[in-house]
Amino acid sequence: MSDPAALDRHQPLRATTEGPTVRALLTLGVLGLTLVLLIAPLAVVFAEALRDGFGAAAAALTEPDALSAIRLTLLVAAVSVPLNAAIGLAAAWAIAKFDFRGKAVLITLIDLPFSVSPVVAGLALVLLYGAHGWLGTWLQAHDLRIVFAFPGLLLATLFITFPFVARELIPVMTEQGRAEEEAALTLGASGWHMFRTVTLPNVRWALLYGVLLCNARAMGEFGAVAVISGKIRGQTTTMPIMIEMLYNEYLSVAAFSMAALLAALALLTLALKSLLEWRHADQLAATRRH
Repeated sequence: MSDPAALDRHQPLRATTEGPTVRALLTLGVLGLTLVLLIAPLAVVFAEALRDGFGAAAAALTEPDALSAIRLTLLVAAVSVPLNAAIGLAAAWAIAKFDFRGKAVLITLIDLPFSVSPVVAGLALVLLYGAHGWLGTWLQAHDLRIVFAFPGLLLATLFITFPFVARELIPVMTEQGRAEEEAALTLGASGWHMFRTVTLPNVRWALLYGVLLCNARAMGEFGAVAVISGKIRGQTTTMPIMIEMLYNEYLSVAAFSMAALLAALALLTLALKSLLEWRHADQLAATRRH
């Protein structure tokens, strides 16, 4: 006599049990939320930026303070992203390829910036490197300035963006294991040659993916940078800080023009990220598990 449970196990499973009406309502609901929460705000930013015409927006972006904010934002990203790429690659390699005491602690420390508020991170840097901080007296004695200067902006950005590259690489390197590196070493390859010809090509797309995410966050960071920068116009104001300052001064066109430029840079990063996902979905599949 047949077992009903065994027969049920061989029945094909349907993807969903909802009817067409429910599926249509859910789809429309998601599209509506996407429109209200994402597309509409971006459309408003670009519309307000061009409210007085393209010439007014261009003039606002070519003001000396605006140009200084744009240059500083790009400089911070240009320095912090390669540094975090190198540090993240080294951390991921150590975690995925070696067994050592304290590995779990290291992984937790990598995730720390995700848990700490950016404002708290900026305040911690001020308390450490500020004039009355733990290292403030020593820094002043050696004429070194970190808080309210470019080094402080760089440190804050490095802290906030630290996890992105490592967190993209760790699952990929763990998935690949150590067999190929061990084979290369057995065949006589040096450590650097093995890394350059075996390890790096295997993780290049995940590395690029992490770099894109790191770059997007570096350009858009506000909280930590706002605390440690002092908001000195023309010196320590990045694009997000400049947007806030212009908006508080009721210079709406200038504020929205800067916001539109920052949004355009973010959309460009998103486009590159989407292209990377589309063209190299198999190589990036392992990164979706975290």
